[in-house]
Amino acid sequence: MGLVTQGGQVVQIQLITAPLNCNGVHPPCYVTAILDITERKQLDHELPRLDRLNTIGEMAAGIAHEVRNPMTTIRGFLQLFSAKDDFSPYEEQLNLMIDELDRANAIITKFLSLARSRPLKLTSQNLNDEIESLGPMLQADALLANNQVKFTLGQLPNFPMNKDEIRQLILNLVRNGLQSMSGGNLAINTYALGNEVIMAVCDQGKGIDPEVQKRLGTPFFTTKEQGTGIGLAVCYKIAAMHNAVIDFETSPAGTTFYVRFRLTRQGDRDLSGLLFQP
Repeated sequence: MGLVTQGGQVVQIQLITAPLNCNGVHPPCYVTAILDITERKQLDHELPRLDRLNTIGEMAAGIAHEVRNPMTTIRGFLQLFSAKDDFSPYEEQLNLMIDELDRANAIITKFLSLARSRPLKLTSQNLNDEIESLGPMLQADALLANNQVKFTLGQLPNFPMNKDEIRQLILNLVRNGLQSMSGGNLAINTYALGNEVIMAVCDQGKGIDPEVQKRLGTPFFTTKEQGTGIGLAVCYKIAAMHNAVIDFETSPAGTTFYVRFRLTRQGDRDLSGLLFQP
């Protein structure tokens, strides 16, 4: 059953009712307890996804380094040949092979990010600072597709984060949004709500099909012609490592991805003043 708090937040609850000994009073008495099971429901949804990520991560750890070693050797020889006059007629082909090797190496780098199981080094930082530092890069990416990026950054508290991982999370979500549209505006909004810091990435694309929604975040699932299906899976893993969850809203007018960083562990919440959610 769902309830809506006075602040508009939807929570999932479980009702437990048991008979109460009232010394023979009729009608009989009952006591009802309301349990907040929102986190449990979220975990039930996220655990299968995290299990898949863990399996992919173990595969990545086993093969990625072995693949990179021969690639490095091949790239070195290609660079050596391209510097020789005898190979000048093949300069275009050699450069193309080097570019393709670099692209493959970038895919492996993303692949390896799924394998990171070591604890992250977290330091207290501000999410707005990381977004602002990426601003010029994001604006440059947007201009390539005739898009614009707009920032609305609210006042946020600092919280523990890994700078490199958070930057990767921001880049992946923003670039996904930019690639979903052409000639539009992408908005990046941040705000604090209760015990959460929220980042919203809003695009003006055509929305996400219902069948695709079910598979978002699944490793290697992609709708892009040149996509790898790794970027969003990495986002989900980075979020989980920062005690955050990712959800989204979509329509034909665009899609908004929300990353909700929980500043503290959520305990029992005050369920007074709740409105029933059908």
